[in-house]
Amino acid sequence: MKLAAGYYAYRVLSGLFGLLPEPAMRRLGYAVGWIASFIARDRFAMAMRHQRRVLGPGHDVRRSARRVFGYYGRYWAETFWMRPRRREAVLSRTRLDGIEHLHAAVRSGKGVVVALPHIGNWEIAGLRAADEDARVLAVAEELGNERIVEWFIAMRGMLSIDVVIARKGGSVTRDLLQRLREGGVIALLCDRDIKGTGVPVEFFGEETTLPAGPIALADRTGAILLPVGTYFAKGAGHVFEVREPLEIPQLEDQEQRIAAGVRRLAGVVEDVIRRAPEQWHLILPNWPSDRPAA
Repeated sequence: MKLAAGYYAYRVLSGLFGLLPEPAMRRLGYAVGWIASFIARDRFAMAMRHQRRVLGPGHDVRRSARRVFGYYGRYWAETFWMRPRRREAVLSRTRLDGIEHLHAAVRSGKGVVVALPHIGNWEIAGLRAADEDARVLAVAEELGNERIVEWFIAMRGMLSIDVVIARKGGSVTRDLLQRLREGGVIALLCDRDIKGTGVPVEFFGEETTLPAGPIALADRTGAILLPVGTYFAKGAGHVFEVREPLEIPQLEDQEQRIAAGVRRLAGVVEDVIRRAPEQWHLILPNWPSDRPAA
């Protein structure tokens, strides 16, 4: 019963937000997220901790954390609002900086690993990538509710994003490797180590672990690794920034190569997040010191 209720809540929200014009949807989503920051107190405290790490001393991290929730609300509102008939209008309000890096990587035929943090709306970035003949394969977490998983797959399919589900005993790595060996594009979030088995790095001045996946796959296949930032525009629309290809240090030992590559990627991701820290809607523990406070 609980699983069914969760699924129908998604469908109802999708129906309600889908009725709204874009400006109303965007503003309502932001407002709902902002209000949620007063309710989800533990998550709000976590957002303040993360903003303090990014912004440093002397900043109003409480205000920044409220805006984090607002932008997270906008992300969900846009997700619920999206329809096939709106694809062209959404695309027309996107800007892609560094497009030459994406085109060159795709033309190389080596495969492309896009690595990005939880910032802005990366789903719309997938739509723009497909419009640039760089359709991506992304990994989605197993949510324990098959109906909601199917809804997410359908939503991402509407945005021209292919999806592989990270199920226990599944074939995620095999599917990603196959896409890269075919010269295709995969997209992986790289700022949170969900399994806790990643590479130790210094991230915003404090040690944590980050996933090795993007670097390991690029190293294994020879694919080109592109760090990407996805940002909300001030009003309607989105800005995407493709950074220069990240070179993995040429070390003889594979484990050392991957560790050095992850550390190098962490530095680039820091820079991506600092461009719009209030749009970094990571509100879960991400450093060892967060867990006692979670």
